[in-house]
Amino acid sequence: MFFDLTFLPLVERLAPLCPKVEKWVLMAGPQHLPAASEMPGLCSYEDLLDAETADYEWPMLDENTACSLCYTSGTTDQPKGVLYSNRSTVLHALGISLPDALNCSALDVVMPVVPMFHVNAWGLPYAAPLNGAKLVLPGAGMDAASLYELFETEGVTFSAGVPTIWLGLLQFMREGQRKFSTLRRTVVGGSSCPPALMKAFEEELGVTIMHAWGMTETSPLGTAGHLKPKHAALSPADSLAVRAKQGRVVFGVDMKIVGDDGQELPHDGVAFGDLLVRGPWVVRDYFRSGQPGELTADGWFRTGDVATIDPDGFMQITDRSKDVIKSGGEWISSIDLENLAVAHPAVAEAAVIGVPSAKWSERPLLVVVRRPGMDVSPQEPARFFRGKVAKFCEPDAVEFVEQLPHTATGKLLKTQIRKDFAGYSVA
Repeated sequence: MFFDLTFLPLVERLAPLCPKVEKWVLMAGPQHLPAASEMPGLCSYEDLLDAETADYEWPMLDENTACSLCYTSGTTDQPKGVLYSNRSTVLHALGISLPDALNCSALDVVMPVVPMFHVNAWGLPYAAPLNGAKLVLPGAGMDAASLYELFETEGVTFSAGVPTIWLGLLQFMREGQRKFSTLRRTVVGGSSCPPALMKAFEEELGVTIMHAWGMTETSPLGTAGHLKPKHAALSPADSLAVRAKQGRVVFGVDMKIVGDDGQELPHDGVAFGDLLVRGPWVVRDYFRSGQPGELTADGWFRTGDVATIDPDGFMQITDRSKDVIKSGGEWISSIDLENLAVAHPAVAEAAVIGVPSAKWSERPLLVVVRRPGMDVSPQEPARFFRGKVAKFCEPDAVEFVEQLPHTATGKLLKTQIRKDFAGYSVA
């Protein structure tokens, strides 16, 4: 078992429970080995290397040989393994390097603020060296102050991460009236990026946020939010509305939306249905799952997302199929309500879940984390929705919490939020 120095205290507790592990390899030099550790088989990576000859001839492997294994975060289900081949990984790195994807080049200094266990840091550790770009990895220092220092000292130009990272960084930048010297663009995925966050980064910090979408099962990049030439004449507000969508497919990926009957729906930006994708870096089946795969008979992968696709090909996630709120025969997008809520000046973070209703079956509950030093009544966020969404979409109740639960990859943990509010109901 190879592990990072950061996790040494955790590994020391796990070791007695894993008697079949022959060696615990610390990914550091021998000087970092704890003197008093009683872990059997503990050694350092550098010692292992020093004990071997440098005359090693790398074997010629078939391109379909497996090279990495990631598990889905399990926000709504048991985690499932996705096994990537050398071939799919190289094709994905090529695909995301294109100008209308992540636009990587040797002129960039790339720092993914997303860990390798989150879909191989979205493929950037492969795309950066493929293009000759400098690659910076933040390690355990994921707090806003540490990230800002690393951005500045390493001259980072391009970054990537989930919305919670950028929400925290924005607050840090505002508090100290700080600016970035080199950072010019970042890609946001993992969860929907609130338009208010995109606007704040651009207007206050001069950093362009690009929306993207993907999954562990898609290696992960499936779409990127680059505008078309026709959008150049749009007003800032209309341009932001387009860019708030998850974007257009990158080369190599196909997607469509289907109704409950499996029939394809029109790309009119209005019809919404189950999102299906396929491509050379899209999963065929889960690793040793023993469960039926998510592929249709003709090879499309069922993503579990509900989405629309407009005539220009821009896809927009309206919700996860398990998170959409079904109220009185109408579907309500929890993502839309969450994005609106965080635009309120007193709201730091928000989550929306469906709670039982005797009359409507389900109604939206808004769960809010206040901004530090801000005092806001439950009625104020509720009023904030009026005129911005259809009346039946407005949350029926607002609850305040100190913090919201997240997965290891920074996504809102809706399963835990539902447990926290189990038994909650509205009229």
